[in-house]
Amino acid sequence: MRKTAVVTGASSGIGAATARRLAAEGFHVVLAARRRDRLDALAKEIGESVPGAGRIVPVELDVTSQASVDALAAAVGGCHVLVNNAGGALGLESVATAVLDEWRAMYDTNVLGLVRVTKALLPALIESGNGHVVNITSLAGHVPYEGGGGYNAAKHAAYAVNEVLRLELVAQPVRVTEVAPGLVKTEEFSLVRFHGDEERAAKPYEGVPEPLVADDVADCVAWAVTRPPHVNIDRIDVQPRVQAAPHRLHREI
Repeated sequence: MRKTAVVTGASSGIGAATARRLAAEGFHVVLAARRRDRLDALAKEIGESVPGAGRIVPVELDVTSQASVDALAAAVGGCHVLVNNAGGALGLESVATAVLDEWRAMYDTNVLGLVRVTKALLPALIESGNGHVVNITSLAGHVPYEGGGGYNAAKHAAYAVNEVLRLELVAQPVRVTEVAPGLVKTEEFSLVRFHGDEERAAKPYEGVPEPLVADDVADCVAWAVTRPPHVNIDRIDVQPRVQAAPHRLHREI
């Protein structure tokens, strides 16, 4: 019997790569994100490119809306794996110049969104008899850096939720894994962070010979969820070889 995986933030980047990889691993995959047109295109792509792919179901989802999350849970039914990937960063201001609306938005997506979706799908994950919650956080949640205050705080909170969840579910058939990436070059993360400013969005990757790509993170997710049911991978920290910390990169410039 195929298992079902739900991936939030599946319309691009790490979410889309994870959906492709889990489909290749034999999962039915529910693609959940706000942009339905992109989900439809991704579902078509996976169906055509992954031999023997199971059901690929696009579901429009806004993790900041409880009604939207409830609709997702109703549409999904059974669930074995939940990948909480929806989130992101906004701005690079200091604490002294913080844009509080952006801090609030980051907390709502990265933390409350994670909790909303997890809470809604947890009964199905437990009922599956072999559930798995994978939370995509960031090394920014473990190592602070200047200008990262809002994102650092949100991802640290997501890490805390992840750890509490594992404690609370220890008697249930549900594994809990955190995947914390370092510098990952995707088409949108930095562009969203800098509000569409392409010049600023390109700077974090300047001179970095080989940043991570979305497939690298998807590979970590796939490895964690395909371990034997008694094996829990607590946390995977993954970064490019040329990165020693969020603020320490080797650049060839």
